[in-house]
Amino acid sequence: MKKSSPPTIAPLLLRNFLTSIFIHADTSFIYLSQKYKFLEFLRYFLTSTFLLFLPSFFPNLNPNSVEPHNPFSRSTKADNYAAGGSGVSRALSQLLLIMNDIPVSSRKYELVRSLAENLINDNLLENNQALTEINCAVLSAAFTRSMGHLEASMVEQGQRCGEEEAVHDNHHYYYYYSNFYKRASRLVRGAKHYYKLLLVSRERECVSSAEKLAAELLWLAQKMEVCGCAEEAVWKWAEAANLASLALSAAPRLQGSLVKVSAFLMKQAKEMGEGKGEEATEKQDIRKIKMKMLISWLPLLCRASNGTDMPVLNTAEKAELERILEEIISTLDEEESEQERVLSLWLHHYTYCPASDWPNLGTSYSRWLTASRLSLLQAT
Repeated sequence: MKKSSPPTIAPLLLRNFLTSIFIHADTSFIYLSQKYKFLEFLRYFLTSTFLLFLPSFFPNLNPNSVEPHNPFSRSTKADNYAAGGSGVSRALSQLLLIMNDIPVSSRKYELVRSLAENLINDNLLENNQALTEINCAVLSAAFTRSMGHLEASMVEQGQRCGEEEAVHDNHHYYYYYSNFYKRASRLVRGAKHYYKLLLVSRERECVSSAEKLAAELLWLAQKMEVCGCAEEAVWKWAEAANLASLALSAAPRLQGSLVKVSAFLMKQAKEMGEGKGEEATEKQDIRKIKMKMLISWLPLLCRASNGTDMPVLNTAEKAELERILEEIISTLDEEESEQERVLSLWLHHYTYCPASDWPNLGTSYSRWLTASRLSLLQAT
């Protein structure tokens, strides 16, 4: 990643300063807005306005404006089809978009998913390069979109938990000031019950939506693997460090779904670069992707493998994934301390999570220690 230049650092500091001020003011407003719905509406309006217009004042700091290098980007004529030049790509894009939007409880969800699956399979049966590329381009875009929606849903859940804690912690501080707003609260007292039901409904929908999106990500990744473009999904998942961080504090059921996605993509990552004569730069890109995948998602594997009702992965699946992780680690560079970083991260989360004893990478850890000791002896 390139370092920020001086002209970029100043706006970044200013943006962070303004954001800190806003968050502090917003925290001071939480209790009153929870108790008086008119203020809750006002707080929602101000927050939405701030988040909407802040990126426009700092366009160069928009994280979506500069994407990391993707070594698996496909620049073919199929990209034009996926952008809207083909009825096939438009139909597949529409079906996948509808899958994102409608709830899984709807009886039409399975119909839409079945139509999308049939269209993907029919494109593959034609054995045509352009149709295969259309599958890959549209599925890749849907995978990115679903990841973005999932991250936004998880951030919203985290904000709700933070607001509840802030309300509890600051109850006594704001009690003195609450009388000032009693008259204002009477203006909207009739809508109190409606808003309460609305907030509860939104919270339930948010949790359910996140689990649905995680399940769809696994489905999309599996379809990308069938179409021969699983490396796109692996790269996107490896780059999703923020999503992986949010997953550590997510609901247990959602964590289980994300473990399944990570397990599947770890298998695909292990196969990348096998049996091919890649150039040195390509091999380096693949190694970096594997490194990012482990650094981002290994903590979740250590913490969320048991599940609530039943294990997320069965015994055979766990043993297989342990072997895959060991093989991936063995391909990392020892001289650049890549293995040390991964194994140190594993040891920390593995030992500090008493609820789980998987994945056990003790063999890889011992192997790395032996190699490190040998290297030291040879240097002296």
